[in-house]
Amino acid sequence: MSRAVAPATLTLPAPAKLNRMLHILGRRNDGYHELQTLFQFLDYGDRLGFTLRDDERLELTPATDGVAFNDNLVVRAARALQHAAGRPLPGVTINLDKRLPMGGGLGGGSSNAATTLLALDRLWQLELGMERLAALGLRLGADVPVFVRGFAAWGEGVGERLIPAPLDTPWFVVIHPGVEVSTGAVFGHPQLTRDTPSIKMSRALQGGKNDCEAVVRKLEPEIGRALDCLREFGPAMLTGTGACVFCPFDDAERALEVEQRLLYDSARSSQSGCWRIFRARGCNISPLHRALKTTAAA
Repeated sequence: MSRAVAPATLTLPAPAKLNRMLHILGRRNDGYHELQTLFQFLDYGDRLGFTLRDDERLELTPATDGVAFNDNLVVRAARALQHAAGRPLPGVTINLDKRLPMGGGLGGGSSNAATTLLALDRLWQLELGMERLAALGLRLGADVPVFVRGFAAWGEGVGERLIPAPLDTPWFVVIHPGVEVSTGAVFGHPQLTRDTPSIKMSRALQGGKNDCEAVVRKLEPEIGRALDCLREFGPAMLTGTGACVFCPFDDAERALEVEQRLLYDSARSSQSGCWRIFRARGCNISPLHRALKTTAAA
């Protein structure tokens, strides 16, 4: 049987993620931290378009402010695949429609990298398989494997040991307070909690906390203000090391009501005028994987 002809173009989502809880158990000898977390996707994120070229050139448009071409995780992911293929491959033009804020704790860069790995594996007809793609992703960043695998997950280690998690799928209102957080500054802070006892996933599903919150509040007080604002409506939490904070709601109508209230208050306040506020639905299967399944069936 002849091999199916790969498409020349592909457009796919790169969804955001939330950490529904984040515990830090300790610091490892290699400097990384042992974590326990619950990852969940949102039906909101960036979007990437891939078009094969007639030459071997790799192009990314538009340029990302503050990120050199060779440092961009999209470019690094494409080159990792080129190296893994071990043979000449067509070039590709990648268009990145960036919606997720940098330094927001929503996993935007990691999600972009995962979408690039899965898209180019298909366009280049490499068929490396999920295990190898996830391993390539881990070299790019600890959060990349969860985006590659595409299921809501209980994560341990540095977040790379993943098992599916049966999370509820509420609507979320998310605030980005207009500041960036340095992950290195948070994990290097002397006051960071590093001794939370290990728990089982079943306990985490009942509710948890984010051990980074106290330090992030010290580093960026505006994030603390956003958290306090959201907690007037429900159990708000920091995602990752921030800067984004989120609050779950049982139905779309209540989420819309809170979003509109926050947008109204933000427009009237000089303090919160730089906030970005949006709502999105939680997803236990990544929108990226849903899109890949749809394009495969087309």
